[in-house]
Amino acid sequence: MTMEAVRYADGSLSYPGHPVGPDGSEPVGAVDLSEYTATVVTWTTSTATPPGVRAPNHLAIVEFDVDGEPVRALGQLTTDEVDIGDEVRPVYVDELREPGAGIREPDSQPWDGYRFEPV
Repeated sequence: MTMEAVRYADGSLSYPGHPVGPDGSEPVGAVDLSEYTATVVTWTTSTATPPGVRAPNHLAIVEFDVDGEPVRALGQLTTDEVDIGDEVRPVYVDELREPGAGIREPDSQPWDGYRFEPV
């Protein structure tokens, strides 16, 4: 599985991807962010989590530098032992939340994705 950001004609990146970029153009390519490291911009811990999400839930906004072009992502952390400015890498997990704990049918969507782990 990839952590796919889309690239637009003006060189900008978006994660998640959108059908129209900042300049109104359509995507022209993709970049797998799981091949890069990122820097923690900010982070927090949520203790009031939705059904099926581990508590406490450590979340971060991170910024990737892809050939000089920044792109930010929001995601779960693997630990609370991080600081602003730390380098992290995406790590794949089978379940970001427990599929049977919510109101959705477990087969209605994918439950896998990426968390950020300190390098």
